[in-house]
Amino acid sequence: MDHSSTDLSSVHRPIAEANGLPNAHYIDAGVFDEEKHAVFFENWSGLAVAADVPQIGDAKPVTFLGMPLLIVRDKQDNVRVFQNICRHRGMILVEEPRKIEGAIRCPYHSWCYATDGRLVSTPHVGGPGQNVHDAIDKATLGLIEVRSHIWNDVIFVNISGNADPFEVVHADLLARWAEFDMPVYHGGADSRIQLDLKTNWKLIVENYCESYHLPWVHPGLNSYSRLEDHYHIENVGKFSGQGTHVYRQIKDEDGSVFPDFPGLSDKWQAAGEYLTFLPNVMVGVQRDHIFVILLDPIAVDRTVETAHLYYASPETSANLRAKNTEQWQVVFVEDIMAVEGMQRGRHGGGFDGGRFSPAMDGPTHLFHQWVASCIERGRTAKATAAE
Repeated sequence: MDHSSTDLSSVHRPIAEANGLPNAHYIDAGVFDEEKHAVFFENWSGLAVAADVPQIGDAKPVTFLGMPLLIVRDKQDNVRVFQNICRHRGMILVEEPRKIEGAIRCPYHSWCYATDGRLVSTPHVGGPGQNVHDAIDKATLGLIEVRSHIWNDVIFVNISGNADPFEVVHADLLARWAEFDMPVYHGGADSRIQLDLKTNWKLIVENYCESYHLPWVHPGLNSYSRLEDHYHIENVGKFSGQGTHVYRQIKDEDGSVFPDFPGLSDKWQAAGEYLTFLPNVMVGVQRDHIFVILLDPIAVDRTVETAHLYYASPETSANLRAKNTEQWQVVFVEDIMAVEGMQRGRHGGGFDGGRFSPAMDGPTHLFHQWVASCIERGRTAKATAAE
């Protein structure tokens, strides 16, 4: 199909009259490619966490929407993101996570790069034994750096380089959670959850935005943080999600709990909030820990979801961390039925994008509107460039 012809006008109607995004936005490879550029590359998208490269010299290759990238912690302890390709013939530089002891060496012709991206060595480039050539200017042939920003250990990238600064784009959300702008500590190997889901990435965000499904999909969670204990959080064009007035701290057998983040206001004694740094980073904040979920859109109908748990102190009980990870894993796994079931449902030819409950689906409707707006801007830019 001609994916640029999908009609998004009904998404922008008032919620009581609106439809969701058309089926093609969940099952058509052409639309998925359109979203890659208009939604992910033009905005600040979540890539990984800095805890993936904890030590100086650590390097981790990742593929993001088909683009080979390399996350490196350089000699100055800065986390940087480069395209994982040699500037000579485009060879992949690093195949597996590893420590860079000296330089990043291309396995093809041995061009070498410093961890800050500088091209430092070009052996035999001018002929046998001649390591320089007038046509090869090292100063202009460093690794291609991808614009990046780190917030609370999450590495965000703006592939196109066109987005406003991260602090400007997310100013409202950062202000809302200003109390959590402090060091956080990854719980380690036992604080990471990964799920490979047969669904489009948007369905995971939609499900995260709302609490409407709690009584039926999360009966355990709903037993103490009920549907009626939740509230909507809506900021048009910026973010949306949900919060709860009843956050229950997990306790060890001896009654101990995780240490609280210091200096939080009284609101957080019992509250928790769950919002999305659009498009693909879902964050939950509570008094004693934060979780971050990164969505990696592998294909139109496949998404890898990785959750990381963070704490206020580097020293926490291993037993308590394990219990917390297990508790959240149960919740995340319970959602698989919903997000994969909706994905299969998008192959129903008569489905018109669905309707929204004006009382319960406000955050989800705002997410649909944001995606539609990104796509429309992309179409306008493409049409202008073609003139």
